[in-house]
Amino acid sequence: MAATEQPPVISPPEPTLTTNGRWIAYIRLLQMRMLEMWREPEVIFWVFVFPLLLALGLGIAFRGKPPDVTMIAIVDGPGAQQVVSLVDRSGQHASIHADVVSAPVARDGFRLGKYALVVSMDDAGIHYRFDPARPESLLARTQVDDALQTADGRKNPIAATNTVASEPGARYIDFLIPGLLGMNLMNSGMWGIGFAVVEMRQRKLLKRFVATPMRRSDFLLALASSRLVLMIVEVGLLLVFGVLVFHLRVEGSLLSILLVGALGAVSFGGIGLLTASRAQKIESVSGLINLVMMPMWIFSGVFFSYERFPKIVLPAIRALPLTALNDALRAIILQGAPLSSQFSRIAVLAVWGGVSFVLALRWFRWS
Repeated sequence: MAATEQPPVISPPEPTLTTNGRWIAYIRLLQMRMLEMWREPEVIFWVFVFPLLLALGLGIAFRGKPPDVTMIAIVDGPGAQQVVSLVDRSGQHASIHADVVSAPVARDGFRLGKYALVVSMDDAGIHYRFDPARPESLLARTQVDDALQTADGRKNPIAATNTVASEPGARYIDFLIPGLLGMNLMNSGMWGIGFAVVEMRQRKLLKRFVATPMRRSDFLLALASSRLVLMIVEVGLLLVFGVLVFHLRVEGSLLSILLVGALGAVSFGGIGLLTASRAQKIESVSGLINLVMMPMWIFSGVFFSYERFPKIVLPAIRALPLTALNDALRAIILQGAPLSSQFSRIAVLAVWGGVSFVLALRWFRWS
């Protein structure tokens, strides 16, 4: 009797990661990353609330600020009352506060920063004690001398008027808000990604990802892309806050602002990935992130213009990613510059982000 033929056994195809599956994995990773961030209440505070509080505090401090009062010490002696009389008769008496004190008290107050200038008078004339290395001391010397000379009868041959630049676009808060935007994108990109990667490495979560059919590039790209979603909220929230509270005048295109902000977020996301690519401990990545960010906090013009630094270091400062981001945001927001005019700054951000991501992809360790 012939043996019955058995139907051939067809083995199921081994699972492969198709192109569609790859993008599904990337989307799932991105969704997971967003859910992780929203479940941490401190993320909401540091990413969204803290920049608003910082802008509010600095904006209040520098908006509608009365003229600074120059504190001077008049050395008690035969000519002290004459100096006080000249100050009181001058047109600048409201902006000069003079204390008549003894010479030792005047010197101590000047040394400790209480007084910007020490004035004394004798038969030879008026004597000023000031420090040219202290801007407030140098300005106080010029201001007080002008006040005393004018009160004593000096005539200005040329009429002059003063204009206070307090309109929107020329205030400190207008300079500050684009800088806060750039600083916040840097902080959230560096800490939000670098810290998260090392935390997952410490909790042995990255080892579990190794066992899945997931590419390293998908994982790193999902982490960097998560900054784009938060970037839209960060930039929009701070700009709306500046417009409503401080009457910030946005001259440029909102689309250009978002595109520059997106490039900045991705760039700092890549730098954050690079700093965390091999760090094993939270303490290690914290030190690396601070080491990277600290120079940009100081030099990149967040709170004051970097043009104050020596000209020899300005090219290096302009090559920093935060400097390029801040300059591009200020040009678009305050001057209405088109996106095409910011090519060099966009190139700086693209190079930093691209090189950082490629190096992070090459050096990244799962454990």
